[in-house]
Amino acid sequence: MGIRFYHVSSPGTRNRSVLNFEEISNSKPEKSLTRWVKRAKGRNNRGVITCRHRGGGHKRCYRQIDFHRKKVNIPAKVHSIEYDPNRNAQIALLHYQDGEKRYILHPKGLEIGQTVISSEDAPIFIGNSLPLRNMPLGTEIHNVEFQPGSGGQLARSAGTVIQLIAKEGRFVTLRLPSGEVRLIPNKCWGTVGQVGNIDAKNLVIGKAGRNRWLGRRPEVRGSVMNPVDHPHGGGEGRAPIGRSQPYTPWGKPALGKLTRSRKKYSKSFIIRKRK
Repeated sequence: MGIRFYHVSSPGTRNRSVLNFEEISNSKPEKSLTRWVKRAKGRNNRGVITCRHRGGGHKRCYRQIDFHRKKVNIPAKVHSIEYDPNRNAQIALLHYQDGEKRYILHPKGLEIGQTVISSEDAPIFIGNSLPLRNMPLGTEIHNVEFQPGSGGQLARSAGTVIQLIAKEGRFVTLRLPSGEVRLIPNKCWGTVGQVGNIDAKNLVIGKAGRNRWLGRRPEVRGSVMNPVDHPHGGGEGRAPIGRSQPYTPWGKPALGKLTRSRKKYSKSFIIRKRK
């Protein structure tokens, strides 16, 4: 899916770009696979803001995505490719032979009318799901489980892809989109192919109002605050930070400080850290 630019008619359209939606075949979602979800707007169960700069935005209807792909040995036909406001990837509606309908993430290259299947011995075709131990080395995959039966958790955003680079014993070695190389149990399942809509990261927002449509509120720089509000605040005019390194509003080091625990249980599974 490509992107297109507006004819300049105002400052807000000068550099703004949007997806051309050439792959989208259906404008309305499957009603049986949608539900209403309360949006947290950055608040926890007590109403306290735990994630700043969230709130507002256009209302959304949540599409239930099948990340588990547990309808084993039942072929499904791709009925339509649809837009999903809850993620930057597109979704594909599958019609199974037993009559059930489900949404999956749309892999790059999967077209309407093609057949996909989840099976232990499924062929290595785009959209098919199978255990990692049954995939050949070098296979590009997405929607990969962390633990067997957990459902896909890795490589689910637009354009992401994981490469299977080794097999040894009960584990396989994967190269993640972040550059991290780590071990995953070979009983975990994954889906063949790369997540579609690879141009999503090339979009230019163009104006502040478009971020508000997406539910993102303004971010105020700490350097323009008062000292009581932020460690970077205060001073005459445009003053420097005044510290050895940047800090968060709560006084913790920011921008480059390693926060991962050295004693974390999964450290032994990481062969090479992310970039």
